[in-house]
This record gives sequence, structure tokens and C-alpha cells, in this order.
Amino acid sequence: MASPEVSATYGANAAGRDVNNSVALNVERATVLPAAVYGPIPDGPVTHDLSYIPRVMGFVGRDNELSALDAAFTCSGAVMLRTVHGLGGVGKSALAAEWAACRATAAVRWWITADSAAAVDDGLAILAIALQPGLAELPTELQKERALHWLAGHDDWLLVLDNVGHPDHIRWLVGRVPHGQILITTRRATGWHQLATVISLGVLNPSDSVALFIQILNHDGPRDGDGTIEVCEELGHLALAIEQAAAFCAESGYSPRAYLDMLRQWPAETYAAGPEGSDSARTVDRIWRISLDRLSDTPLAGQILRILAWYSPDRIPRTLLDGLASPPILAAALGRLLAYSMITDNRDGTLSVHRLVQALARTSDPGDPHRAAIDINDARDHATGRLDRVFPTNASQPDQWPLCRALLPHVEALVRHSLPDDDTPATAHLLARAASFLNGQGSTTPAIRHLLRTLTTCERLFGEEHPATLVLRNNLAHAYQTAGDLARAIPLYERTLSDSARVLGAHHPETLTSQNNLAGAYESSGDLARATLLYERTFADSARILGEKHPHTLTSQNNLASAYQAAGDPARAILLYERTLTDSAHTLGESHPHTLGLRNNLAHAYESTGDLARAILLYEHTLTDSA
Repeated sequence: MASPEVSATYGANAAGRDVNNSVALNVERATVLPAAVYGPIPDGPVTHDLSYIPRVMGFVGRDNELSALDAAFTCSGAVMLRTVHGLGGVGKSALAAEWAACRATAAVRWWITADSAAAVDDGLAILAIALQPGLAELPTELQKERALHWLAGHDDWLLVLDNVGHPDHIRWLVGRVPHGQILITTRRATGWHQLATVISLGVLNPSDSVALFIQILNHDGPRDGDGTIEVCEELGHLALAIEQAAAFCAESGYSPRAYLDMLRQWPAETYAAGPEGSDSARTVDRIWRISLDRLSDTPLAGQILRILAWYSPDRIPRTLLDGLASPPILAAALGRLLAYSMITDNRDGTLSVHRLVQALARTSDPGDPHRAAIDINDARDHATGRLDRVFPTNASQPDQWPLCRALLPHVEALVRHSLPDDDTPATAHLLARAASFLNGQGSTTPAIRHLLRTLTTCERLFGEEHPATLVLRNNLAHAYQTAGDLARAIPLYERTLSDSARVLGAHHPETLTSQNNLAGAYESSGDLARATLLYERTFADSARILGEKHPHTLTSQNNLASAYQAAGDPARAILLYERTLTDSAHTLGESHPHTLGLRNNLAHAYESTGDLARAILLYEHTLTDSA
């Protein structure tokens, strides 16, 4: 039996008393434990079938990932570590729990929440008590040591370390156990190469996310499932978000369609809303905040995420972040976002961000330091300016088309997620060039949509008669003409020409452009008389002011030739076409799109006069060069 602990305490001294005889004794009660608790945990029936794994409700899909875990833990010998990493809320814990409960074969299977060193210690201490209940009276540190000693002496066990923040947080544990199995879940994607094999976990398959939503929604009986597919798509098939939305609909009686409307109108409140009694720390917005809290020592990481939030979620060119910081600092910030699975590196110079992370990063919340309205607005302007700088200036050049196509989804996303009243000159500049590319590719509907918004922005920022506004009005009229809507195009051209002549002057290049375009609209409407007169006037003015071989003059010359041909005067048309083609080849080059177009026009004029030999030869030449 252990000896009682005796300690002397100071007492109060009364006047005239003997101090030497005034010592008081305090005898504390001793805790008596069996000697066995100070030795190794004995083997017994409890150690042959001991399991503590959280129950997973409504688990769906993940067949490939479960099979990957089966294969990963088939080896024997030294301790086996496998790490499942992914974005917060993607379903890492659910996957680990499902595999550990239903497919793992170890005799002892134990779950430890490992988001802190203290939590790991507590988890090992509880394991020790489960293995030997008599250890309950020991201090936590001794309980942990008993568990580690047992693990080191056995190999038929599985530890699940859930939500590990960093490899260093559990490296010491791995060094203490030579055998056994350890399954780790973490948001951190990097740093495991010296410690564990990594399995990356993505979002649910669309069919599985819909199945999960329906399963939760109908748990207590059938409910209206209209809009389920759309909600799952809006939430990016993120497991936690699907569970949260479905549970909310089941409890509140909202249909998925109503939830989707609520999500779009009040995103901040909806992302934070969970069903009654749910863990407030496990809502979508809290999961995102926890991740950025861990990156708070790298403020640039949060800024990058807020900028990327305004683009399309997939294939975001890294060049859009050039100049945001010095290359080493930018690389370090991107590395931390990648490490915590907040973004994905596509290995082709592009990045991806989950659409729900983007939605949260664009939604202000006064209670979240990472989502202040001023920072979100600044990020939107940054995103716009960066996209404006890299979008090709001359979108009509074929060699620029691949870049235009790569950037167009990000332009569309920016427009979709921002309000017209927040548009800046950079927004107008960007949308005007995107519209020019779209119109040139025959996508007139989105081109017109962008031009209407841009025109409104320019009128608001600069006024209705500013040169930039006049140019945009001309471009909008051209888009209407391309779409075949001459009823809108002609009045807009006429107004623009009148305003340009008054504001800029009758011979200003922009006025000549408006004049040429109006003539083209007249021609398209069948009014060849007015079209021809305006073409002749425009050609004469362009040749005198800009020069006979200026691209605009060549365009006017070609258009006048077209009018002559349409009016039934092929001889004059052919002479003008031949002269224009020669000048264009000399000025722009034999293979320039305008030169090819002129060559095709001349071939058609030859064909209309019955000169098929020259027409065929020219058509063949044009086709070869175009290919």
C-alpha cells in the first residue's frame, strides 16, 4: 500500500503561545490502485474485438475510394499509414468511418479526433481504458503511455486519426509503433511523402449526391423532391453541403427548388443555416472559415482565394495572378492553399476552385474576418482588371482565338456573379473585347448581352456622347445586324453616325466607320441606292484622310465593290475587287483573313460573270491558304 502523503502547513499564531508547538499536520487520503495497472495491458477477450468507430448514416457511393483503401491496407510488416485528404466537407471522415466499420479486418479498431495534440492524447487515453478499464484512475499521460506500449507490442489494430492538421502533429506517434495500421484524414494535401501514402478525395459523383439528398430528404416519409438535381449542382456535389441542404429541407418543409431560390437570394444566411440541433461548427461557412483561420499568417492566401472566386471554377490560368506579389511570395501563398485543398493544381498552368468555396468567398459576412465586404469588392475589381489585361486586344486574329476561348468562361462567370452597378471602366473594356470575339465567332446572343451591359456602363460612367460610348453603340448595332435584326441595327447606326459627326467631326475615323456600317445595313435591307451612295462617300473620305492602303479604306473599297455587284454591275465590281485584293495582299499579307475574304469575293464575282476558269482557280487558292 502506498504511504500517505504528509505535509506541514502554516497556522495562525496567537499572542503568548509556543510557536514551536503550533505545527499542524494535513494527512491526505491516498488512492489505492492494483499493482497490475502499472504494468503492460494484459491480453484478454476485450482486445480481440474492440471497436470504436462513429456510425455513418446515409453513406453513398465512393466504391473506387473504398477499394483503394482495401488495396492500400493489404500489406503486412511495418506500420502502414494511409492518408485521405481533401477539401473541408468533402466527406473524408465519412469515407474513413465507413471503411473502418465495414471493411477493415483489424481486431482492434479505434477512432481518434486528431485536430490537436491534446485530442490525440485524450484519444489514446480512452483507448487504454477500453483495453483495461482499471486504468481509469490514472492520469491521462500515463494512460496514453499504456496505450502506446500496447500498440507497440501488437499488430492487429487500426487507428483512425481524423482531421490531422499537419504531418508533424502525429509523426511522434508513428515513431512509437513499429506495426499496425493507421488511417489519417486531413485537409492538408502536402507534406506526407515521407510518412504515408496519399489518397485524394474529390466531390461526390452527381448521381451519388442526388441519391444522398433524396435519402435524407425522405428519411421520415416522401417529400417534394423538385429541384434536387439543380441544388446538388449548385452545391458542387460537396457531401457536407448536400447533407446540410437536404436535412434543412426535410425539417423545414422547403422543397429543393425553394431552397435553391433561397440560396441564390440570401447566400450568406443559407450557407450558415443547418437543421435544428445540428453542430453549428459543421455548417458549410464554418468549414471554409476554419481552413482560412489556419492560413491567417499568410494574408495573401485569402486574397488569392477571393480573387479566384470571381472566375469560372475550372481551368483558371495562373497568369491571372501574375504581379499580385513577388514570385516567391505568390508561390508560397499558392502552396499553402494547395496544401489545405482550398485550390487544385491541374498541372497544365491552370488552377481549379470548388464552386462552393467560390460562392462563400464572394459572399460578405460581417462576422467572418475573411469575408469583409471591402475585401470582397476589392477582390472583384482585382479579378476584373487582371482578366482585362490578359484578354487579347485584337480578338479577330486567329492566333488569338485559343486564348480568347480559354478566358471566355471566366469573363462569363465574372459577369454572372457581379452587378452592373459595380462595373468599372475595366469591366466595360473587357466585355467589349469579349463581345467582339463572340460576334466574330457567330455567337451573337451573348455578344449582344455583353454589349448592352457595357453600353449602359459607359453611359453611366462617361455620358451618352463620350467617344467610348459612341464606339460601343456602333458595335451593338453591328451585333444586331449580324444577328439579322436590322430593325434595331439601322436606327442605332443612324443615331451613332449623327452623334459621331457632331461630336467627333464628319471626317473622324470613328465617324467613317459608323458611316460604312450604316451603308452595310442599308445594303442588307435591300436599299442598294442609299447603300451605294454612302459607300462611295465613305471610300472617298477614307482614301483622302486615312490613305488608299489603310485597312479601313480597303474595307470600304471591298464593300463598295460588293454593292456594285449586288446592283448588277459586275464589271465595276471586278475592277474594284482586283484593285482591293492587290492592295490588301501588299498591306496585310497573302494569308490575312481580310485578304482571303477579298480573294473569295473576287472569285464569286468571276463566277457571276461566267468566268468559271478564273473563279475555280481563285477558289482553290483561297481554300488552300485558309486550311
